[in-house]
Amino acid sequence: MTAAAQLRAAAAGRILVKDGAYGTQIQARKLEAEDYRGAIELVRDQKGNNDLLNLSRPDVVRSIAQSFADAGADILATNTFNANRISQADYGAEHLVKEINLEAAKIIRSVADADPARKRWVAGALGPTNKTLSLSPDVNDPGYREVDFDFVSDVYVEQIEALLEGGVDFILIETVFDTLNAKAAIHAARRVDRAVPLMLSMTITDLSGRNLSGHSIESFWASVRHAEPVTIGLNCSFGAAQLRAHIAALSPVADTLVMAYPNAGLPNDLGDYDEAAADTACQVREWCEQGIVNIVGGCCGTTPAHIAAIAETVAGYAPRAIPSVERRTRLAGIEPMILAA
Repeated sequence: MTAAAQLRAAAAGRILVKDGAYGTQIQARKLEAEDYRGAIELVRDQKGNNDLLNLSRPDVVRSIAQSFADAGADILATNTFNANRISQADYGAEHLVKEINLEAAKIIRSVADADPARKRWVAGALGPTNKTLSLSPDVNDPGYREVDFDFVSDVYVEQIEALLEGGVDFILIETVFDTLNAKAAIHAARRVDRAVPLMLSMTITDLSGRNLSGHSIESFWASVRHAEPVTIGLNCSFGAAQLRAHIAALSPVADTLVMAYPNAGLPNDLGDYDEAAADTACQVREWCEQGIVNIVGGCCGTTPAHIAAIAETVAGYAPRAIPSVERRTRLAGIEPMILAA
């Protein structure tokens, strides 16, 4: 049985749990610049390059992953949100992209497989990069783009190849603020292996429920449905309470698993997250009571305590029933359009 089939079978019986945020846990360890760099010779300061820790401090990454597994996570993501050539260029570490992703996948795979009595899956995480294909960074030149589609696809190919070599089960295209960037990642995955199972997760940038490229969650789904992802959903954004209405809008139209993993509320003036684990779990309980989710977890600010509270909360609820959606041509601009039969 394939990893996708195993996940769907497990999700038919209960609500599954994804892990929480690496950034929060790394910051809590108060690492110094030397911890990030290790013995790797790089010219620029590497403090804050969380992805490099897969090479310089694999013990830290492994410890974080294990803490989320111990908290009850069924799906563990790799610490590779910025492990792509575009993002690593900020640190002068582009040449390490393959090695970072390969080792990241191996670390999380070892944690996931450590307990043979408990099935866990590994999702290879792809962030959106710090470039956008849909919008110009120059207000005086709306047609200008810093990158093009083929280049972004090539960037993702390099990352995906290494993650798959390291043993991930899925490719998780997350925090999608630009739908076209996500399409480049999908294109890259299909170039590497047409059968690789995908997870897609959008982030909304305002309370109307749109991402930065202007798509509503229904429009986003219409734009990426051709990829036949194992999961579709939302992450990051504003917190569980603000996401509930948008997950509820996605649930009846998505004929696949819905996965949502919110922030622990909004950050305070110092950039810290104050929302307690019990509060996050209480808000997630409303999703479960509505029957609109199959997989839940945490994004920015969530700790192993948050994941443990979520895992305990969802244990008593049935998973969302996947709807049967009529097969019609669906097009998407800013809003979805369904053609009459």
